Amino acid sequence: MNVKAYCNAVETKDLQHKLLIPSIWIRENHSPLVNLMDTNFNLIFEPSLLEDYRYLIREDMIKKIGRISQQLDRQNKILIIRSAWRSSEHQKLLWDSKFAYYQKKHPKKSNSEIKETVSYFIAPPTMSMHATGGAVDALIYDKLEGGVMDFGTNNGLEIDLSKKCYPNHPDTSAKAKKNRALLTGLFENEDFACDLKEYWHFDYGNVVWAIQKEKEYAIYGSVT
Repeated sequence: MNVKAYCNAVETKDLQHKLLIPSIWIRENHSPLVNLMDTNFNLIFEPSLLEDYRYLIREDMIKKIGRISQQLDRQNKILIIRSAWRSSEHQKLLWDSKFAYYQKKHPKKSNSEIKETVSYFIAPPTMSMHATGGAVDALIYDKLEGGVMDFGTNNGLEIDLSKKCYPNHPDTSAKAKKNRALLTGLFENEDFACDLKEYWHFDYGNVVWAIQKEKEYAIYGSVT
C-alpha cells in the first residue's frame, strides 16, 4: 500500500472509532491506580512536565508491564515509560506545551495550522484516554547501543509529530519498522491496543481498547 492510501485508511478508521466512543458502555471494574515507580521492574521514566508526577496505571495492568519489562531485560533493553494516568489539568499543560514548541519550531505556520497538527496527536483535556489510567506511552532504551531506539520519528525521547507516527507508515526505515514491531508486539501480546496514529501509545480496558478489540464494553472510565 502506498503512503497516501495507508494514511487515508488510518484516518478513516480513526474517525470511525472516534464516532463510536460515546456509544461504548463502560462497566467500571474499579481497579485502583498504582504507581509504576513503586514496582521493582527495570523501567526508565521519562521526565514529566509536572513536578512529582506519578506514573499511575490500573492495578490490573501491573503484571502486564512487568512481563514486558522482563522480556526486554533478556534483550539488554529497558522499557521507557513516557506517561501514564494524566489529569485534565496535566493534559491541558501538555497540549499548551506542544503548541508553544511547534510555534517556535515552525514560525512561518499560522496558529490554526499549528493547532491542527497538535490536536491531531494530543487529545483535548476532556477526551484523553490517559484519564482512565488505562493508557501508557512507551519507548525502548537499548543498553548495547546506549540510547533510545530509533522509531523513525524520534530523536531520543523527543518525538516529531507527523503522519510518519502512524504505526505501520510505509515511509520509514527498515530499522524503524523492526523497532516499532518489537514495541507494538510486546504490548499487543499483553492484550493492549496500539493507537492507530501513535506507535508509542497503548490502551487497555478503556473505550478505545474496547472498540479495537471488539469487546462488549470497556472496564475503565475516567479517574478524577
